[in-house]
Amino acid sequence: MAILTRRPARPRDVQWNPDGSSGTLPEHLDGQDAVINLAGEGIADRRWSTERKAALRNSRILSTQTLVGAVAQCAKPPNVFISASAVGYYGPRGDEPINETTPAGSDFLSRLCVEWEQAARMVESAATRLAIVRTGIVLAKDGGALPRMLLPFKLGAGATVATGDQFMPWIHVDDWTALVSWLVQNDRATGAFNAAAPAPVTNRTFTRVLARVLNRPAVLHAPAFVLGAALGEMSTILVNGQPVLPAAAQHLGFGFTHRELEPALRSVLGV
Repeated sequence: MAILTRRPARPRDVQWNPDGSSGTLPEHLDGQDAVINLAGEGIADRRWSTERKAALRNSRILSTQTLVGAVAQCAKPPNVFISASAVGYYGPRGDEPINETTPAGSDFLSRLCVEWEQAARMVESAATRLAIVRTGIVLAKDGGALPRMLLPFKLGAGATVATGDQFMPWIHVDDWTALVSWLVQNDRATGAFNAAAPAPVTNRTFTRVLARVLNRPAVLHAPAFVLGAALGEMSTILVNGQPVLPAAAQHLGFGFTHRELEPALRSVLGV
């Protein structure tokens, strides 16, 4: 196994420059069973200026093009290419149930995901199978969105966001890892797969459940206009949502271990 990184620190690390050119990558990818492409700067790390949007796009599209180009040059290409995407592909959807056949939205995140996936689709061939993972909110203790929520909730400042009616498709980190492993091994798994638990919840429900798990109150409300003033366009991540369902994975027989939110949160947080 090789890990591609711009800052190698271990013997198995391979230095790469995700700039759209393949460089020396073909020799490292040749003969590998799978390539798992998760590259991309954090969507919610900072406000979306014009420059930030360009960085979000380039970190995804150029890195994917780099890998796809390298695979094309392999004498023995990897059997499968797993490429990241996000449930933001679908755009704001209200309470309309979403599956992998639902068309893309039209906002910034949707357009970014569409372009990201189009770059990945260029890798498909008779030798290389492609699976795209449209990920929701990954519940993990040491990364992603959950750690950012914990401090205000622990301080009793947990808040319902906007109307609270927007859906939050979530997935336990262990199920996400198991799904990616399953996609690598399942030869029938091609195309897009929603990485979201079978029971999406609204923001209001998520807020109440997390507060209960932490045994803290959560009676505050963060209005959409306040978030818009503070975060600009990036606030759409918080005020919009989609009730995303993992139809494709379940159709092929993937089983979720963590299907309900409260036990999933307790598992992650150890409470």
